[in-house]
Amino acid sequence: MSTPWQIGPFTKLDESNPVLGPSAESKWTCPLAGSIAWEEKDVFNPAAVARDGAIHLLYRSEDTVGKHLGTSRIGLAVSDDGLAFRREAEPVLFPANDALRGYEWEGGCEDPRVCGTEDGGYLMTYTAYDGVKARLCVATSSDLRTWTKHGLAFPEMPDLWSKSGAIVCRVDGERLVATQLRGQYWMYWGESYIFAATSDDLIHWRPVVHPTQAARSDQAGMPSAPDIAARWSPAEVGVTASDREALVAVIRPRTGRFDSVLVEPGPPAVITEHGIVLMYHGKNDGSTYSVGQLLLDPLDPTAVLARTAEPFLFPERQYEVTGQVGNVCFAEGLVPFGDRWLLYYGTADSKIAVASAPRLS
Repeated sequence: MSTPWQIGPFTKLDESNPVLGPSAESKWTCPLAGSIAWEEKDVFNPAAVARDGAIHLLYRSEDTVGKHLGTSRIGLAVSDDGLAFRREAEPVLFPANDALRGYEWEGGCEDPRVCGTEDGGYLMTYTAYDGVKARLCVATSSDLRTWTKHGLAFPEMPDLWSKSGAIVCRVDGERLVATQLRGQYWMYWGESYIFAATSDDLIHWRPVVHPTQAARSDQAGMPSAPDIAARWSPAEVGVTASDREALVAVIRPRTGRFDSVLVEPGPPAVITEHGIVLMYHGKNDGSTYSVGQLLLDPLDPTAVLARTAEPFLFPERQYEVTGQVGNVCFAEGLVPFGDRWLLYYGTADSKIAVASAPRLS
């Protein structure tokens, strides 16, 4: 049962799901690997945008070749009703012979989130994976087809493990538009813990840090070295002048809950009358990925006002339970579309499904 601040309740659209799966027929000449079937293995973890009355999915695809048995690229599919999709023949964002090759090859470009910008354009956060380290990156587009890469989201911390950038947005018709709070843009990011970052221009981001982890280590729930928060602190990777800064954890896993092992941001966060609503992923001790929601304070976007005790989206259907990685629902695409919300999510790291909820005025 959803509470008044949550977006939902959502219903899985079983008559149409999964709405997209892999295709061995999509052939393309990669600038680094030559001729490949670029979405033969899996398609999953999509961003979603409403544009010109149609839903545009920007999704992660994988081929079957290379030392990782699959490089990720971002594909595009379009639907008039949000259910029946037409694929573009070629990926729209991919590793190439460019300045980011060292970060993107040959793991690829993974897990996009997309929001609108004030000038009518679009901004994507995605994960560049070189096969060893994940790094959050930023790209922009005016039409969702041609993208300009801007490089690392955290350019001053190039060795920081970073993923899953969900930017805080307002609802503008059928668009989610990045908007400033307290004079700056905000983004939630991270894997295992959820952290925050701020930006003046949506391109260059600064993680939110506190002065010293040691000074707060006696507070309830505050982690201490050598756990994951310490390993992710700017001091630990040696890229700040001070050795007394650590990342501010907005939320951490909870023992015995659906999010007991890790937490990770979902689609762009939405400003509502209740506050900032962030959908997030939780992994439990059985390695099941489900989706919950957070309510955060617009006056202090690191302050949690409420958190769901149980997930609202979790693996049940065969295509959610069985696949490349079983028991996964991973939501990255939230769209206000007509009189409803559409939530697109990856299933078992293999296919894409959609759930719907009423859109209340």
